[in-house]
Amino acid sequence: MTQKGRTSDSGARVLKVLKALRGHSQLGVSNGELAKGLGESPATINRCLNTLIAEGLVLKLDSGRYAHSVALLQIAQAHAYEMNKTQNWLNEMQQRVIAGSHQ
Repeated sequence: MTQKGRTSDSGARVLKVLKALRGHSQLGVSNGELAKGLGESPATINRCLNTLIAEGLVLKLDSGRYAHSVALLQIAQAHAYEMNKTQNWLNEMQQRVIAGSHQ
């Protein structure tokens, strides 16, 4: 179920920039590339990037390009770990059910 209500246009722009960085963790992406790809002005992209940097989710590489930060990658890794743990639990439960059905 989706919740309808008021949203933040500026927040949405920031999140679009964060998502646009996907696949650019190693070499990063430039402000100009982001602006062109998202149809926003470079100034708007700069504000979004500054917000993401201030929150520790993006970093500016030595090349001047932008990429996801280690902190964001740690969030992704924690999610992957949780999903793996859940899958292991489900597999264990399935094995118990199968073992119990033979008795």
